[in-house]
Amino acid sequence: MGVDAELLFYALQTGLLLGGFYAAVSVGITISFGMLDIVNIAHPAFIILGAFVAYYLNSTFGIDPLLSLVIAAAPAFLLGRLLYKMYYYAFERHGEESLQGLAFFFGILFIVEIGLILLFGVDYRFVEAPYISTTFNFWYVSLPLRLVIPLVVGLLMVTAIQLFTSRTFLGRAILAVSQDPGALRLVGGNPVKIKEIAFGVSIASAVIAGPLLIIIQPVEPSIGRDYIGRVFAICVLGGMSSLRGTVVASMIVGIAEAVTATFGGPAWAPAVAFSLLILTLLLRPEGMFQR
Repeated sequence: MGVDAELLFYALQTGLLLGGFYAAVSVGITISFGMLDIVNIAHPAFIILGAFVAYYLNSTFGIDPLLSLVIAAAPAFLLGRLLYKMYYYAFERHGEESLQGLAFFFGILFIVEIGLILLFGVDYRFVEAPYISTTFNFWYVSLPLRLVIPLVVGLLMVTAIQLFTSRTFLGRAILAVSQDPGALRLVGGNPVKIKEIAFGVSIASAVIAGPLLIIIQPVEPSIGRDYIGRVFAICVLGGMSSLRGTVVASMIVGIAEAVTATFGGPAWAPAVAFSLLILTLLLRPEGMFQR
């Protein structure tokens, strides 16, 4: 096997592993932006918030990052519901959710980021766990657990949300409110309450993705900005409200970034998501999959 082929194989392998993590990072945007039409530009800030929760619990109490993921889920869900209530009463019920709502989430983004800087400073932080430095090698396949675990958790997260939205009454109500809120009212549903719960799930998924991120790499408070274009690109590329599309688009973005970083240099990798977003909007604005 030639050197270029080996590099390509390594890039494809890394991209697939990253793709599972990107699915975990982006599924919340698929819910908030794709299903609820809420442009939550602060979504990556909650990912970083989850990462620092994992860092604090790990450095202070020795709690495993994967356990912190479970600990943070319920408070994050409640936080998401509170944020939606604020958003609804301030903007959505007045029909001012476009520009004003976007400014609201920009404000949340900077509040979270500045709060983390005040608490933890601007240095990179990392967690300690025995599996972070463990790698399994099979022939040409190298499987670092710090990437395998986020892949598995990410795919399980998307699968759980898919089952929730397709097989439960509340989940189907979330799909209904994304398609026809008026019809939901006719059968006795409360669109505002349903959207509140759905947004809580969206924020919880972002916070859950945080410990996965800090398992992969050290983090600092402003690193969430790197994910703004990435998560929206994955959402649009996948078909906005399609969870299956989110997984496929995440894999595409992960592979494209890994190949670009391997052959073009890491500095070009962040441009991949924006390029895919622009191409999708130009060539297939409805995305690859439609619900």
